[in-house]
This record gives sequence, structure tokens and C-alpha cells, in this order.
Amino acid sequence: MITLWHCRDARSFRPLWALEELGLPYELKLLPFPPRFHARDYLDENPLGTIPLLVDGETRMTESSAMIEYLSMRHGNGALSVRPDEAGYGAYLNGLLYGEATLTFPQTLVLRYTRLEPEDRRNPQVAGDYARWFLARLRGLDARLETAPFVAGERFTGADISVAYALLLAETLDLSEQFSPAVTAYWARMRDRPAFARAKAAQAGTDRDVKA
Repeated sequence: MITLWHCRDARSFRPLWALEELGLPYELKLLPFPPRFHARDYLDENPLGTIPLLVDGETRMTESSAMIEYLSMRHGNGALSVRPDEAGYGAYLNGLLYGEATLTFPQTLVLRYTRLEPEDRRNPQVAGDYARWFLARLRGLDARLETAPFVAGERFTGADISVAYALLLAETLDLSEQFSPAVTAYWARMRDRPAFARAKAAQAGTDRDVKA
């Protein structure tokens, strides 16, 4: 049984969504955010204290975008992947990392300095600067959508999960109103996927929920 430690709408939503897209059985353990402060026993499982943690037998992973590829190739016959001999392979790899390193990272600073820090440590200038950074980097997705409906070409892949999670975070941070029309339409298509809805429903359960 695959086990995923998860906080609602955190980066762990990426592997949760991938699990639902692939129709895999899993155990979902919900934690309060951030778990290193609110669930101290979680540090026994993941000394980093970060979310997500995915455990599959002897395999333990902490990077959400890598989990998408792992689940696809190890358990999904590559259904969410683009193989090296396929068109779009480079775009696929780029999208997996772009969603995290380029689009999600600046938003973590917005989250921290608008909501997570104590009132006296919040910093509107830092939050505003990184919000603008995120929106500027989002132009790369705009450019991609001019030539293809998905991040890696003509079909949905794990790269779309990686990128769309960043759009989910942006919506949480009230940045989605500044999306371009193309990105807004893409985000609507991603939200309309049945597996996205199932992942949202799964995270509304308890920390002992098992999806069979």
C-alpha cells in the first residue's frame, strides 16, 4: 500500500492528484500545516518536517514533482509520463520542474510573509515582490499554451499536475485574478478533471482514510 502524508492543498496535492489519475490504492494521512510545528511526531517519519512524504515499500520520497514521475512509471505504465522517444519529452521534463522551481517557489514567500509569519514579522514588500515574480514567470505557460493545449503537447501528463498545482496555490493566495485569459482557461480545464475533484474530496476526510 502506498502511503502519502498530506496537508490540504499543500505540495502533496500533486502526488494525491496523480494517485487519483492513475486509479491506484493508497492510504492518506492528513496533517495540520505546517506539520513540523503542529504534528511533532511526524518528524519521526520525515526528519525534514516537510510535506509531502510518500512511502512505497522501501521507497521514501519527499519531492512532490518527482513523485508524479515515480507513480506514473512504477505503478501506472507511464500513463502520466512522456517517454524519451516521444515528441514533447523535453517539454514534459521541463514542465515537471517549472511547476515547482519556477512557479511554486516564489509563492511560498508570498504565503509566508502574508499568512504564516506572526503579524509583526509579515512583510508586504517581500510578498508583493515575489507575487510579481510569480506572475512574470507565468508568461512561460502563456507562451506554451499558444502552441499546445497541455504543458507537454497534445495530452494531459504529470507536467500538467505539477504546473496546475502552482495555479491552485495562486488561487489560494488571491493571485488568480491576474491570470491571462489563456492561463485562466487552462486552469479551468485542469479543475474540471474528475481526478482533480476526487483528490479534493479525498483530502476532506480523516487522517486514517484509505482509498481503495
